[in-house]
Amino acid sequence: MLRTATARQLGANRFGPSQARLVLSRVPRRTAQTHIPRQTIATKPPSTTPAAQPARANLNDFFTAKAQYTALRSLSTKPLPASRSKLLRFAYRFAAWFGSSVLFVSLGVVGFFIYDASTYAEHASNKTDIAISQLALNPRRGGPKNLPILEVQIDDDDDEERTRNKDKPRLVILGGGWGGVALLKELNPDNYHVTVVSPTNYFLFTPMLPSATVGTLGLRSLVEPIRRIIHGVRGHFVRAQAEDVDFSARLVEVSQVDCHGVEQRFYIPYDKLVVAVGSVTNPHGVKGLEHCHFLKDINDARVIRNSIIANLELACLPTTSDDDRKRLLSFVVSGGGPTGVEFAAELYDLLNEDLIEMFPRLLRNEISVHLIQSRDHILNTYDETLSKYAEDRFARDQVEVLVNSRVSEVKEDSIIFTQKGPKGEVVTKELPMGFCLWSTGVSQTDFCQRLSERLGDAQHNRHALETDTHLRLNGTPLGDVYAIGDCATVQNNVADHIVSFLRSIAWKHGKDPEELTLHFSDWRNVAEQVKKRFPQAVGHLKRLDKLFQEYDADQSGTLDFNELRTLLKQIDSKLTSLPATAQRAHQQGSYLANKLNKLARAAPGLRANDIQEGDLDAAVYKAFEYRHLGSLAYIGNSAVFDLGHGKGFAGGLWAVYAWRSIYFAQSVSLRTRVLMAMDWIKRGLFGRDLMSY
Repeated sequence: MLRTATARQLGANRFGPSQARLVLSRVPRRTAQTHIPRQTIATKPPSTTPAAQPARANLNDFFTAKAQYTALRSLSTKPLPASRSKLLRFAYRFAAWFGSSVLFVSLGVVGFFIYDASTYAEHASNKTDIAISQLALNPRRGGPKNLPILEVQIDDDDDEERTRNKDKPRLVILGGGWGGVALLKELNPDNYHVTVVSPTNYFLFTPMLPSATVGTLGLRSLVEPIRRIIHGVRGHFVRAQAEDVDFSARLVEVSQVDCHGVEQRFYIPYDKLVVAVGSVTNPHGVKGLEHCHFLKDINDARVIRNSIIANLELACLPTTSDDDRKRLLSFVVSGGGPTGVEFAAELYDLLNEDLIEMFPRLLRNEISVHLIQSRDHILNTYDETLSKYAEDRFARDQVEVLVNSRVSEVKEDSIIFTQKGPKGEVVTKELPMGFCLWSTGVSQTDFCQRLSERLGDAQHNRHALETDTHLRLNGTPLGDVYAIGDCATVQNNVADHIVSFLRSIAWKHGKDPEELTLHFSDWRNVAEQVKKRFPQAVGHLKRLDKLFQEYDADQSGTLDFNELRTLLKQIDSKLTSLPATAQRAHQQGSYLANKLNKLARAAPGLRANDIQEGDLDAAVYKAFEYRHLGSLAYIGNSAVFDLGHGKGFAGGLWAVYAWRSIYFAQSVSLRTRVLMAMDWIKRGLFGRDLMSY
């Protein structure tokens, strides 16, 4: 301490009081604030020499200056109030965040315009000579009807990859729905020469179709160009309608109207054919369906929207009578399945959220929505608790649910139906209506009906084409033709298959099949064969010992031929048809793509071993097994989720967001996901689209 004080005294003696203060201000903070105890300095004996008098004066000036400096320092470093400090920190952080956001958005906008500028072609593409086969421009004629045969496509030589594929096995896919698109997305593009035939050139995301009927989603948000999907497998697209198939010649007959309005027909050859043409709405023999609307295609959604808006506008006219207004504002939905329920919910949302804002309030008081269901519950394939929840929700929203009712006739301005009362009595009722949606199950298309008739006794189902568990169309050459999606159903003939299998084994060993007996070990082997061939039967073969004891009628410890047949038929009766849903079609398309890829990889080995006939599908790949992942339904600002096996849940807006998220993730492309998200944002900001066009 004395050394430090002496140094400062010397500085004061050398430079004077003002200079000493300047030097002190330049000393580091820790040094400047060093405390010099007065008693330490006072212990030093005062000097009595004349030269010491100025030093003492300078020292007093030094302490005076230090005291002033310390006071000023304490005033300048006084802390701000806590609230003001937090406010400043928040302001700094907000300014930093806002500036970063502006910079990020600005960079995004600039990047978008740079990318957008790169998508325009400044110069016309040079026209060059293209090598096209004469068979592509002038196809030869042949087949049973002597029609042109499309053996070579006009774009087979557009690039090297297509040129390599033109000699690969021809895979023809009829239809561009869920099954066909799932197959295209999983198919290896190097294995087949792919041709897709469809009367529409887009894929439709059907689960969200009811939302498009009322303007919640735009029509373009639900469709994806089929050529964009086919491009991934370097395939070809023919916009035409499938008419018939010649299975012996491997030719598909298709038709299309040319530029002169004349129908043209031609053949498309195939090595493997996939029938995925979908289905049509089941009319159930009801008269007057020309007065109804259907919801199967994107054009149906446009027509329905225009009809709803037209009815609302007509109801506002001063010349419209009270009876006509009530009739115009009576909306009827026939069918209590997912499509009918979701459309009724979307219609209620439109009327309750947008109508009261844009139309006179009188309309809201006179609007009525009616849902007619033939069963005792709507959503009858869902768990009963969820069905009851949906009915209670509709009752709260004033949507009338008419269960145990069957439509007998649809007139231009009313609908006639019969309703069973609580005591079993049947009452006929007539309901005035200005709009009717018919959504009552599916049925075969005309093309599938012609195929079923051509295949004769191999097809027994009147609603769909029957296939085996490998999705091969029954009655066709083994491994040539497959059927997937709504147009097909998997035939559950466990008893017939196993009985035929055992008969062949018995005859091979020179035994009479009717005298055949099976011990428990033999029954276990038969059960393994059933599980392998019919995966859907696995759930009914868990307790083999109990089944063996139950059907061993004579308690002999063995199963004779008749007892085994009875057991297998019981299993057959428990197997239900697969649901006609997008989920099932997607699984079948993915399964078939994986199997075709594996068949293509195995083809060189099979040819090397001269194996061209037989059940190659079963040798290469397992049978199809459907896995139910759950069912969803929107019921008006709430949703229900059926997970199967009695499990499920329902909820309000959080369930709606979950429902949207699931379908958003399942959308076919990034383009449709972006458009769907933008439509939901627009609905929240500006309401639904109420234009008719």
